[in-house]
Amino acid sequence: MRELSLNVLDIAQNSISAGASVIEIEVLRDTVKNELFIGIYDNGKGMTAEQVERVKDPFFTTRTTRKVGMGIPLFTLAARQTGGDLEIQSEPGKGTKVTAVFNTDSVDFTPLGDINSTVWTLMTMNTDRDFVYRFGIDGREFTLKTSELNEILGGVKLSEPEISKWLREYLDEQTDNICGGVK
Repeated sequence: MRELSLNVLDIAQNSISAGASVIEIEVLRDTVKNELFIGIYDNGKGMTAEQVERVKDPFFTTRTTRKVGMGIPLFTLAARQTGGDLEIQSEPGKGTKVTAVFNTDSVDFTPLGDINSTVWTLMTMNTDRDFVYRFGIDGREFTLKTSELNEILGGVKLSEPEISKWLREYLDEQTDNICGGVK
């Protein structure tokens, strides 16, 4: 994939397919250490240790629409090419945690891309799920929880055009405040 944000979208979609009602996404950058940390956590059906090992194989998938599953293998490759790594922790009935660390000063570092579009798409297209999004650079961060937004909105869906537009603008504004010119 050409952007890490597309890997995040793919893994979050796997969480949705696994029946997760809560999906957390963390994107944290440390410019001193030249590291980017990405975490995707869910409370879906989880996997056995054997399934965790098999999901790393591009020729394994639980989907019936295709015979290969490239999401995790490509995300792993993107991390390892930079000298980083990817880890999967999962337990049946409890959910899955996927974490990846990338060395951003590596010539092989894949750009993060438009993470705001990814998060916005997930939140507005899956209004039956709760998302927690945490974004930060060098200790400056913000967190957005759809459960809190839904409580404030009192039944109005995040997919409603005016709310959706506000959400996109809010993500961009908060990211700009955090980044301070660094992306």
